[in-house]
Amino acid sequence: MTPITEVEGRRLALSNLDKVLYSASGFTKGELLHYYASTAEALLPHLRNRPVSFLRFPDGPDGQRFFSKNVPPGTPDWVHTADVSRSDGNTRQVVVDDLATLMWAGNLVTEFHTHQWQADAPAMADRLVLDLDPGEPATVVECCRAALWLRERLRADGLQVYAKTSGSKGLHLLCPLEPTPSEQVTAYAKKLAQDAEAELPALVVHRMTRSLRPGKVFVDFSQNAAAKTTATPYTLRARRYPTVSTPVTWDEVEEAASLADTPPANRASDTAGAPPPLVFLASDIAPRLARHGDLLAPLTDPDRARPLPDKTGP
Repeated sequence: MTPITEVEGRRLALSNLDKVLYSASGFTKGELLHYYASTAEALLPHLRNRPVSFLRFPDGPDGQRFFSKNVPPGTPDWVHTADVSRSDGNTRQVVVDDLATLMWAGNLVTEFHTHQWQADAPAMADRLVLDLDPGEPATVVECCRAALWLRERLRADGLQVYAKTSGSKGLHLLCPLEPTPSEQVTAYAKKLAQDAEAELPALVVHRMTRSLRPGKVFVDFSQNAAAKTTATPYTLRARRYPTVSTPVTWDEVEEAASLADTPPANRASDTAGAPPPLVFLASDIAPRLARHGDLLAPLTDPDRARPLPDKTGP
């Protein structure tokens, strides 16, 4: 029988809790739900009032994976939703505003992906994101080198900048903004990526063309487009292990960047089987929150928001 759990007065049927989702580690669906519940205080502020796209992987990362933007069939009527304008017409998407909704969505086995704007201000971005994606044999280490250059440029432009891992191979840089049309943010981010490539041609590329990317860091500015979404801070990822998109300190970024002259095969610590730099699993997050708090809390603080610099010209 499917157990019924009450969360904030809502009755939820949480199914298949013993099902192993991540076969490489034995991480189960019950552990996934426990992770989201225990991380909710940090995670929910980054989800509230933002239409969410789900990457669902009900049979684990090795099974079928599919994006879901529309409200899933069977969604409880108490789950908040929002209209979202898309090129193929309007749709309704889920908004994860509370713990009960988070647990309901987690029971679907999901990654959470959100826009850079809020539901009551569509296409008005309140944050900028740069997605740094390494092309093999480059790794997150090279992403960190690029991130340090971009950090100084963003700071020189008057923006506050924060970092998190993608939970996959790369790094995300984020800046809180005064609400700004998404197309303007995209244009500014594109200029940043172009300038980074001009300054660091051996390291950075701003175009997605696959043939240009081996050994370099692709600075993806397009995530700022109104239609695009990016992995939410603290979301689990559908990877071999239960990796998390994890906020990191600039000290950690600098430490990883210092490994740039070390061959990739030697970048893990001396401990046998140690993970590569800046890889964090679900089990790492509670201790990090206890130590650092939410390093990305400033993104949800309107007092930290800054105007977008007017530097989109040549």
